Amino acid sequence: MLLDSHLLDITHRKSLIDRQYHSRLFIYAFVGAYVLLLFVDTAYADDAKPTLLTRAKENVVETWESQSYELYIPINTWHNRAYYTKEEANSFNERPWGIGLGKYRYDEEGDWHGIYAMAFSDSNQELEPIVGYGFQKIWQASEQVKLGLGFTLGFTMREDSNYIPIPVLVPLFSVKYKEVALQSTYVPGGEGHGNILFTWLRWEI
Repeated sequence: MLLDSHLLDITHRKSLIDRQYHSRLFIYAFVGAYVLLLFVDTAYADDAKPTLLTRAKENVVETWESQSYELYIPINTWHNRAYYTKEEANSFNERPWGIGLGKYRYDEEGDWHGIYAMAFSDSNQELEPIVGYGFQKIWQASEQVKLGLGFTLGFTMREDSNYIPIPVLVPLFSVKYKEVALQSTYVPGGEGHGNILFTWLRWEI
């Protein structure tokens, strides 16, 4: 029994170290990509038109100044069974109770921009907050139905990472009917971590 307990403790520590390593690796890659973007954007800037960074800042500011609000209601966290054992998958929480609030706007092309803050129960039933900016290209499927595809960029914090801010850059896809959208993201990962489909309702209020 003592040997089994010791082996489980070693396995748990190894898993935690692996996750922290991947989190740090992602942070370094994120910071490196951001610095590279700043360099390229400045080096090849054309005074006659705004740079990529300038447009990004303007989009965030315009969205923040919007007076349109939306409510976020997390509804499901699905762990891809191809990357988890049955026992692992069954041990995770897949009902992410929580709530969120955001500001949104539609630009001149009808595309969605949003700034949000959300908190929910993560896979280990611990509190996970996230804040970020999202963008989606919108297609009008019918008079009342819209399809969206884009990305979100922000920061989250998790208990198993000691609530150290972790940068997030993941895809967004949605189906919207009237004022309510079913919106999802897929968090990539590896064997035994990540590979999660996270879904919530976004309600324009």
